[in-house]
Amino acid sequence: DADGVSINGLDTNNPVINCVTDGETRCIDCDFIAGCDGYHGICRESFPAGQIKTYEQSYPFAWLGILAESTPPSEELIYVRSLKGFALFSMRSRTISRNYLQCRPDEDLNQWSDDRVWHELGERIGDSACIDAGKVMEKSVTQMRSFVAEPMQYGRLFLAGDAAHIVPPTGAKGLNLAAADVRFLGRAIVHYYQSGKSDLLDQYSTIALARVWKAQRFSWWMTSLLHNFPESQGFRNQIHTAELDYVLSSRAALTSLAENYVGLPYQSG
Repeated sequence: DADGVSINGLDTNNPVINCVTDGETRCIDCDFIAGCDGYHGICRESFPAGQIKTYEQSYPFAWLGILAESTPPSEELIYVRSLKGFALFSMRSRTISRNYLQCRPDEDLNQWSDDRVWHELGERIGDSACIDAGKVMEKSVTQMRSFVAEPMQYGRLFLAGDAAHIVPPTGAKGLNLAAADVRFLGRAIVHYYQSGKSDLLDQYSTIALARVWKAQRFSWWMTSLLHNFPESQGFRNQIHTAELDYVLSSRAALTSLAENYVGLPYQSG
């Protein structure tokens, strides 16, 4: 609930957060600042000019998602690549599901009735009878993109989570990466106060980004494997089919998929 938030003194050992709350100007003196304020926050924008580089990849499709009351057709989540596009059926609980359909980035939700969404989901999964078409509680369109900012630290300001990186949700790595960032940053700060040494803090960006880029690679691969691209005709479409067949028939490929999907081991520096 703060207004006018700004960060100053990043080139010192005592950075400061200035803000206005309840009409009162406040100044918060800090040893360190953890920028966990998301993609639209101020922390990444507070890096001095020329001290940060960003990488972005936008995909030519989006996800139309619903949160609904329904019972699971399977004990596992269902990923689908079909001629009509990608689909995902996943459970949030035994009675609540979160489901997605590949759609255009500019999809008009007004054109998607609840019945149309359930019908299309059944069509793509290939078995309409397995879908329990319950009450739809939420409907939205999620843009698909990748984003990385590096380095993830400047002075005593450290970025974590969406403030530093975004992955397409296909690989389910967003929260995994944020948790890894905070895990290492937290340990580095504790180490500093216990030992007076900043070695782990100095390594934070290098270690975090090594994991981030591996997760970006996996998310890009999953997205490319399971979605239909506008130009996916002929050769490229056949390559996608061969890749999917290889993954499903090779123990080595399945092991790699499982390792990356669950989340790579933490690095401790």
